[in-house]
Amino acid sequence: MTDQKKRSLLKAAGLMSAVAAASLAGCGKAPEPAPPPAPVAAAPAPASKPAPLKIAFAYVGPVGDGGWTFAHDNGRKAIEKEFGDKVVTSFVEKVPESADAERVMRDLASQGNKLIFGTTFGYMDPMLKVAPDFKDAKFEHATGYKTAVNLRTYDSRTYEGAYMAGVIAGKMTKTNTLGVVGSIPIPEVVRNINAFTLGAQSVNPKVKTKVVWVGEWFAPPKETEAATALINGGADVLMQNTDSSAVLQTAEKMGKRAFGWDSDMTAYGPKAHLGSAVINWAPYYIKATRDALEGKWSTGQAWWGVKEGAIDMASLAADVPEETRKRIDEIKAGLKDGSFSIWKGPIMGQDGKPIKDKDGKEWTGDDAQLGGLNVYVKGVEGKVPGGDKK
Repeated sequence: MTDQKKRSLLKAAGLMSAVAAASLAGCGKAPEPAPPPAPVAAAPAPASKPAPLKIAFAYVGPVGDGGWTFAHDNGRKAIEKEFGDKVVTSFVEKVPESADAERVMRDLASQGNKLIFGTTFGYMDPMLKVAPDFKDAKFEHATGYKTAVNLRTYDSRTYEGAYMAGVIAGKMTKTNTLGVVGSIPIPEVVRNINAFTLGAQSVNPKVKTKVVWVGEWFAPPKETEAATALINGGADVLMQNTDSSAVLQTAEKMGKRAFGWDSDMTAYGPKAHLGSAVINWAPYYIKATRDALEGKWSTGQAWWGVKEGAIDMASLAADVPEETRKRIDEIKAGLKDGSFSIWKGPIMGQDGKPIKDKDGKEWTGDDAQLGGLNVYVKGVEGKVPGGDKK
């Protein structure tokens, strides 16, 4: 094809396009523009992860005390294991039961902790002062009895462990003289001394109990001196309501027997160790944390024992008789299902008469009466320091 023919064909094609466009215009129609490109859907933004709940603990002793504080710190670790990255925990150890406690609580709340545990009786009033100033935080106080809108109390029925220790002690003693190293003469400790004695008397009516008070929760030198004095006074089985392992270690050195308290203390005196009255704080700490995470937390009072998995008698010595082991198992089962009561009256006082509460009512062993117990039962020597003033 010649160049001239090509030009003629292109010219004709152009003329036809122009005619077609004019025809459409004459019909009132314009050429349709190309459709715009479809919008690209934006990827959904990832859901923001809730900030972890900040939880703090104030400890009266060192975490390495092997007893009370060690048990609480195990409970803290149980929270971390249960909730993972939903929580962040911290602690301050060796916080005195003084004005320092208020300062520490206030500091912990100021750091953004929304769940704060104070783990000893002496923190009660300091926490009451701080709680109203941090209404968006939840405060939990161990072993106390005062509450507020954002402050509740929790405790363990340590007297259940003390009673079981008494049953073992009553069977194992050769002198019929037991000893208790007491910390501070508050109802909690008096209950434990009495329960220990009642447990021993349930299998050995001849038992008597001597008590030496040290005036502190954690004071290993004083605890050692007290244990030595009790052994020199004829006691061959010791229990304590103090926080270190000093009592068990003293019994080990002096060839006597003793119990671990709050935690399993077997390793501190394997030859002396008869068993440990242990506290497992994990069930309560996990519940309290879940309450806070789920918005179900509310004030109140909790008192947990064998029934809730908070108290146990653990690691019994190999020479504890089989009949005594069976009795311990029976007591645990009875405490779990409610068929056994440690405080079933009448409970006799040192004067040989039934104990009455502060209102003069006959003893029934309910929680209100236990909360105000400040006298010894029959078989315990001496008087409760300041008991006649309460």
